[in-house]
Amino acid sequence: MGNLQKRILTSLGLLSLVLLIFNFNLILVYVLIVLGVVSILEFLQITKKIIKNNLRLTTVNFFFIFYAITYCFLFFLFTNISGLKIILFILLIGCVASDIGGFIFGKLFKGPKITKISPNKTYAGSIGSILSTTLIVSFLFMFYLQNFNYKIILIAITTSIFCQLGDLFFSYLKRKAKLKDTGKFFPGHGGVLDRLDGIFLGIPFGFFNLILLN
Repeated sequence: MGNLQKRILTSLGLLSLVLLIFNFNLILVYVLIVLGVVSILEFLQITKKIIKNNLRLTTVNFFFIFYAITYCFLFFLFTNISGLKIILFILLIGCVASDIGGFIFGKLFKGPKITKISPNKTYAGSIGSILSTTLIVSFLFMFYLQNFNYKIILIAITTSIFCQLGDLFFSYLKRKAKLKDTGKFFPGHGGVLDRLDGIFLGIPFGFFNLILLN
């Protein structure tokens, strides 16, 4: 099976998983535990390759473990609060749209690179990420919450920007560790961190901006 076929099948599987975790809390708990643990293990493997000082290594690893556990706990907690579940999943889909939009626009328009950290990242792709997130988040807020104003556009832009920053941060770590992917958890896609890199920053900052604006 070719890599493209693997990516398509894995993407369909992930989409189905999102639908399941939206409707079943028990599945959400299991998914958060599995993804949280695997992302931590992948991060530990990366930092072991690039940080030689034991104290610094321990500090960086502790911070990420604390962040990952807190992130998963709060995501589960907030999805059980009335009104917040739909918003969180809209931001989640917005992060996915940012990734897809960046990929498509980058391939179509190419153009200047943003940084050497991630050679595939272009300004066209970055703009495509923001536009894709803005369109899908605005549509979903309008469709599910019957709400649309300039604040939603700002929330979408913030979400996409921090998705891209998360992607660049982990791309930097992979480059330092001389790794193409963080792992092989998702066939055709790579490791858990390859999928969650943007989501780890996009959802929290998008949600925080929503709170500030409201």
